[in-house]
Amino acid sequence: MPAHVIDSLFFRDLFGSPQMRAVFDDLNLLQKWLDYEAALARAEATVGVIPAEAAAEITRQARADHMDTDAIKRGVDTTVHPLVAVIWQLAERCAGEAGRYVHWGATTQDVMDTAIILQIKEAYPLFESGLADLIAALADLARAHRDTPMAGRTHGQQALPITFGFKVAVWIDELRRHQARLADCKPRVLVGEFGGAVGTLAGVREHGHAIKRQLMIELGLGEPVIAWHSARDSIAEFATTLSLITATLGKIAHEIIDLQKIEFGEVEEPFELGKVGSSTMPQKRNPMLCEAILTLARLTRAHAATAVDAMFGEHERDWSSFQMEWAYLPELCVLAHGALGLTTRVISGLHVYPAAMLRNLHISGGLLLSERVMFALGAHIGRQAAHDVVYAVAMRAHEQGTPFADALKADAEVSAHLDRAAVDALLDPKQYTGLAAEFVDRVLATLTDGSTDGSTDGSTDGSTDGLTY
Repeated sequence: MPAHVIDSLFFRDLFGSPQMRAVFDDLNLLQKWLDYEAALARAEATVGVIPAEAAAEITRQARADHMDTDAIKRGVDTTVHPLVAVIWQLAERCAGEAGRYVHWGATTQDVMDTAIILQIKEAYPLFESGLADLIAALADLARAHRDTPMAGRTHGQQALPITFGFKVAVWIDELRRHQARLADCKPRVLVGEFGGAVGTLAGVREHGHAIKRQLMIELGLGEPVIAWHSARDSIAEFATTLSLITATLGKIAHEIIDLQKIEFGEVEEPFELGKVGSSTMPQKRNPMLCEAILTLARLTRAHAATAVDAMFGEHERDWSSFQMEWAYLPELCVLAHGALGLTTRVISGLHVYPAAMLRNLHISGGLLLSERVMFALGAHIGRQAAHDVVYAVAMRAHEQGTPFADALKADAEVSAHLDRAAVDALLDPKQYTGLAAEFVDRVLATLTDGSTDGSTDGSTDGSTDGLTY
């Protein structure tokens, strides 16, 4: 049995996606190491440090399917070093004198750091498209239910009417900010590494800057101003951004779980005949997809702390921190992308029950319209005085189990200013959703105005082209 659920034959697609698992597959990681070695050789040949034919031969041999992975594993076990067996094997495979120039001027962490960044670069489009797909599905939902009234709740209690589209638009706005965060940190994250033993490039001093610049061009990454062997803030920023995204997904899932409870019955995650809620209770229609999303959100939350902890590096390099990324980053990316996919699946097939929402709006006998009554009465006797009167009536209705409308009509202070027809009109929840529908329109407008953060003043694409960080 695998040590982790993301590799489980049975559960892996509930906790991740095949696409993201492929990004962090061992053979893909090996190829990223080899891509670095090949790009380094080409960069050094361009600058004139090594022969061009050597760079060409290193590039030809730098393929994962050429390598003996069992030999690499034995080398790691023997040397307790993650890369030296790869370097040996690549050098041995190269014809002529080319092998002499493998890994020239670099240190292992240069390769390992950059390989992680290359994996993140490969993961980025999956997250970007996943967020875009989810937001598009939410936009359809918000548009369809722009005017669908439901109870807004605070502290777990009914508060004032809103629309379901308004609730969804809040989710969209939050996810749009995550889109902006992901785009904003992209040029800080997608930066390669070439520093040599302690980051000073002492081994290639004369050509260090030129090699570094050309190497990053070869790899399609940003060029670092200085080595970041011991500076893990950019990776931590990426990791915490993913944790923020999954926290929002968890919140959405939790809300659907609550609203799916039989006592609410306002929404339901996708259901098709054949989906089983319980092995012993045939009637159950459990929110199992949403529960999986919430599980993923809780699992990824811990990785934000790990990412920050990995920033406590010592001196110029410290592998006790650096190696943490090998463990938590693949897991974080797989789990986060899995949560995105599941949430899109839920939202795309969400069942919404407006009749239940309307029923629940009336379940308190009109009490959730007490603010509206207070303002109407306040126009005659002042806001605070009206608050005190309506409070007393509301508490009396609560304690006696009397419909709020009846309690209001029976109160002398209320009746002196509001007749029975006025009270009935004030207690229509569909007429007191405020600007909810307009806010939906405002949020949906941001999806077409070119912004990525819910604002209307431009966008950022996170490009690293021509940038030095």
